[in-house]
Amino acid sequence: MLQLIVTKYMKCYKRFFYCNFFFFQRNIKRRNRCLYTTPPVCCSICSDAKLKDPFSLAQKDLQNLYEEIKKQLLVSKAELKVLCDYYFDGKGKAFRPMIVILMARACNVHSNKEGVLLPAQRSIAMISEMIHTASLVHDDVIDDSDTRRGKNTINKVWGERKAILAGDFILSAASMALARIGNNTVVSVLSQVIEDLVRGEFMQLGSKENENERFKHYLEKTFKKTASLIANSCKAVSILVNSDPEVHEIAYQYGRNVGIAFQLVDDILDFTSCANLLGKPSAADLKLGLATGPVLFACQQFPELHAMIMRRFSSDGDVDRAWQYVLKSDGVEQTNYLAQHYCQEAIRQISRLRPSTERDALIQLTELVLRRDK
Repeated sequence: MLQLIVTKYMKCYKRFFYCNFFFFQRNIKRRNRCLYTTPPVCCSICSDAKLKDPFSLAQKDLQNLYEEIKKQLLVSKAELKVLCDYYFDGKGKAFRPMIVILMARACNVHSNKEGVLLPAQRSIAMISEMIHTASLVHDDVIDDSDTRRGKNTINKVWGERKAILAGDFILSAASMALARIGNNTVVSVLSQVIEDLVRGEFMQLGSKENENERFKHYLEKTFKKTASLIANSCKAVSILVNSDPEVHEIAYQYGRNVGIAFQLVDDILDFTSCANLLGKPSAADLKLGLATGPVLFACQQFPELHAMIMRRFSSDGDVDRAWQYVLKSDGVEQTNYLAQHYCQEAIRQISRLRPSTERDALIQLTELVLRRDK
């Protein structure tokens, strides 16, 4: 099944792929020169009453997002349309489009464009949600998931074959919308996301014997499967308004760090949140054989987890024992600390832009990422 998905991805996007694959680097080369000098920013900023909620700030720009996505998915076959519209019901968080909108306006202000949102920037926000949703449809097939966002998955309702076709169609519609933007650099940047998604899915199928290599493997997979879309979407909107590579890198690094932190918190919630809040069963990752951050940290205190990780928790009782080891360890706390580190780096990056309401909202967003419970 995975081979079928990979083949379809590559056929649809092979014209867009470029050979310069961006490998995840844990230690990025930091530049000494700042674009905008600003006082140090603390993670805890919610006490500032003047700051606007990031979701509320982007709400107007996202008001008709799902209706516009549905217009991109116009098809004559009624059943295919129902499948494609299934997750675009307006009940999603629209987390990625919200970040893209705020980043676009922050970069526009920085570039003396008065923060006016360009139509192409809004299109990128829409495309990011389409790519994300298509990846969810395909992930649910690979993982044989029954629930998503509190309701049955497409593969559960209509079967695997139709789910794959629906995901493929959403991706093709996203690629057409991307082509209409008419910017080759933006096409190149966003096409990288598709390659990262596929490579990340392959990485998820394996693990590493060595503990250090295992953690590096986990973080690289996390970047490719989750953070790449956010990072490259942020970079794309900055390209549309500013020719300075440093601004592009700021946008990219903010998205990269927030995206990794978001997934780390998601991995924490698999151990700390109930199924009703998550919209999916808890301990889902363990049941899929996945060793996420809390498990990898717990393994340092409980070496018994090593054998379970290597056999992907496939023996009777592995899932329950691993769950107990994680709860007895400081794995959750260590993963949360790592997420804080990535959020602090995101703040450091975005603080290099000129002050604006949207820039400050992106700073505040890092705290919301750390505090979310679903």
